[in-house]
Amino acid sequence: MAKLFTEFQLKNLKLKNRIFMAPMCMYMASFDGLFTPWHYVHYLTRSIGGVGSIIIEATAISPEGRITEADLGFYQDEQVELFQNLIKEAHKNKTAIGIQLGHAGRKSQTGGKIIAPSSIPYPGLKTPEAMTKTMINEVIRAFGKAAARAERASFDFIEIHAAHGYLINQFLSPLTNKRNDEYGRNKSLFFQEIILEIRKFWPPEKALLVRVSAEEYHPEGNHPEDISKILKEIPGIDLVDVSSGGVINVKIDTYPNYQVGFSETIKKQTGLPTIAGGLITKAEEANSILESGQADLIYLGRELLRNPYFALRSSKELKQEIEWPKPYIRAK
Repeated sequence: MAKLFTEFQLKNLKLKNRIFMAPMCMYMASFDGLFTPWHYVHYLTRSIGGVGSIIIEATAISPEGRITEADLGFYQDEQVELFQNLIKEAHKNKTAIGIQLGHAGRKSQTGGKIIAPSSIPYPGLKTPEAMTKTMINEVIRAFGKAAARAERASFDFIEIHAAHGYLINQFLSPLTNKRNDEYGRNKSLFFQEIILEIRKFWPPEKALLVRVSAEEYHPEGNHPEDISKILKEIPGIDLVDVSSGGVINVKIDTYPNYQVGFSETIKKQTGLPTIAGGLITKAEEANSILESGQADLIYLGRELLRNPYFALRSSKELKQEIEWPKPYIRAK
């Protein structure tokens, strides 16, 4: 059995294979960040295509937390039913569905108030307002409310977006957090408090994932060893989705599997299961990463945009017999 197509279980989350659809901003939300028929088709196509799990794109916990005004939000109760309909259909294909909750912080391009741990602008964007403790508490509570909605919508898991230079990452990074209070002395405190708040509303038997930027590509920024240390100190995390970059505007030398080593480091140093990705396009590549123990799961982004049926095609390449959707069997 090719490891890419073996089952994986974490708490009550049981996956039919180890292929994740990565969260990718689609810029297709309707007014006020609501889910649309376009999203419904987009995600269900990948579910029919055989992925084991889908992480819904970055979904903001407040209006000003959106990256752009065309991004999804989860600060509205009417969003719950829209997501429920998707989840019910995806489950018919044995696909797990999770949601990535986040806040853009200083990288928000909305018309709302731009906030950050420190008043340091991202190049080309507006200067943010340094957050007061009242603002910090409001954001923490908003994460909890979004988690409660996620539970009502019947999501299988939550992923906290602590990567790519967005708000939580801004608190974690010495490049963007220049505070002199407890949130500056302990740069993971904001992250810890968000997890504690989410766990008030998210059942203990359900998995809580975090996405991190393991490497910030700056000598004074965080590196995989730093992120590993932070993760070991924070209870309540079940799995780490390993990415990199985004904190500062820097050109990254990308190549196939360029982030897989970061996943391996975090997996070894924390003992937590990881999802690896980064320009992975071939089934053999993905399977080899799993077989070597560098990660427990594989996320695909752009490859699934090009080829929604990656899993079905990969089963043939790896000579693996898997269940196909009944309407598609004639194409097998």
